[in-house]
Amino acid sequence: MANIRLIRRRIRGIQGTAQITKAMEMIATLKMRRSQERGLSGRPYSEKIYQVIADLAALSYPGELLHPLLQKRAVNKIAVVHITPDRGLCGGLVANINRIAASFILEQKVPVLVIAVGCKGRDFMRRYEVNIIAEFTRLGDQPGLLDTLPVSRIVIDDYSSGANDEVYLVYTKFISTLVQRAVIEKLLPVEPAVLPAGENVDYIYEPNPAAVLGELLPRFVEMQVYHAILESIASEQSARMVAMHNATDNANELIDELTLIYNKARQEMITNELLDITGGAVAMA
Repeated sequence: MANIRLIRRRIRGIQGTAQITKAMEMIATLKMRRSQERGLSGRPYSEKIYQVIADLAALSYPGELLHPLLQKRAVNKIAVVHITPDRGLCGGLVANINRIAASFILEQKVPVLVIAVGCKGRDFMRRYEVNIIAEFTRLGDQPGLLDTLPVSRIVIDDYSSGANDEVYLVYTKFISTLVQRAVIEKLLPVEPAVLPAGENVDYIYEPNPAAVLGELLPRFVEMQVYHAILESIASEQSARMVAMHNATDNANELIDELTLIYNKARQEMITNELLDITGGAVAMA
């Protein structure tokens, strides 16, 4: 016969767990909506500034030095901005982004330097002794552009000084509430657009295209890094909401199964007690 007291204790424990996961699901749902709005609202700006930068970079500038962020060099070192959550409990999101980053690093034939944004990515890279040149954690669920500027500044300064020859962003792109995709995007050097002949005079830039390009390039890097972090946060909260919802459902199913076992055990105990009473009464008669 099953131990009724032990079953009752397990049911109470799982009920407490279900309450916690339900509360976490509700919190993640609220944060997910806010982070999704911020991530999606930033996409048009990010795409447009990339288009303008690519068009400007495709123009010719006689007598002007090529901007450092546009210079292509022989690749001797690669930098990776690895963006991950600070916390777990978000399904397979952390494992997926760490796996794609590790695969990319292993495929390279030159040294790879990592700028870790988020505790989970930092801990993963430390575990496998990858060269981490900077780490940024606890940016919060709603970071502003100023909060991410130190990350962008390291990327810009290191590339301009020649400390690395290519820079890649590794982050989780938000597709939908149920789908988050780990992606790798090349950040530097900025690739000029391929413009057909006669299509490079659509805009008039003041004071001149070279000056505008020089001002926009650092802003472009800052925006791309900031937008990648927003996409990662939206993906994290969506994945956490789904994970906590599934955990709550699993806990409720387990409670139902244990309740059924408890009722059967209690019924068996009552039946045995009735048989003992009946047997005693017959014996006395």
